[in-house]
Amino acid sequence: MSSITPDTTLADIVTNHPDLARELERRSLDYCCGGRKSLAEACEPLGLDPTETAAALSGVTTATPEPWADLGPSELVEHLLATHHAYLHEELPRLGFLADKVATVHGANHPELAQVRDTFTEMQAELDQHLAKEEQILFPAIQQLAGAPSGATLGGTLEGPISVMMLEHDAQGEYLARLRDLTDGYTTPADGCASYQALYQGLAQLESDTHTHVHKENNRLFPMVVELEQHPISS
Repeated sequence: MSSITPDTTLADIVTNHPDLARELERRSLDYCCGGRKSLAEACEPLGLDPTETAAALSGVTTATPEPWADLGPSELVEHLLATHHAYLHEELPRLGFLADKVATVHGANHPELAQVRDTFTEMQAELDQHLAKEEQILFPAIQQLAGAPSGATLGGTLEGPISVMMLEHDAQGEYLARLRDLTDGYTTPADGCASYQALYQGLAQLESDTHTHVHKENNRLFPMVVELEQHPISS
């Protein structure tokens, strides 16, 4: 694997070595919304030694980078839609149903479940709007910029809308952090039924998928789009 140093950004670590995402998460190193930070910058507030952390990460056996890392803007948009957006459209309603069911059945013994349900409901409402803005406005505009057929355009620079999307990514990260805290790291209690376990497993998977999803947009797609706008390829 390529060398990881304290100067390597968290985004580059995960793009080049996707298997290391879990290692970063285990150390509370935010590679999606905080992906532009170097390993040294991210380690400092956590009290981690950057050199030791870089050496530990370099020693992990990892698979080759996934194909999406080499995709252009238009192709990466298609990948995001087919992979992460499709997953969310299917999974969010299921988790919403489970959150309500589990809170109703187990809420008397576990009052935190009402907060889990309410937090998820708020997150889902905002995420649904976020997905719609990407699918109906931003992504078609990116494809048009990249030269692919598109039915929409923003009629101006994409940096502004991209900044809004990144702020909304931050908000989703805050919701997920709250859910992790409320569920004690998605730990099902001893009296939890199968639905309880399915909810917490689903929320854990949602967190993992969202981290990867945001990483691909914040640290790969959006920088490529800004660069393409600033330095368009002449035909």
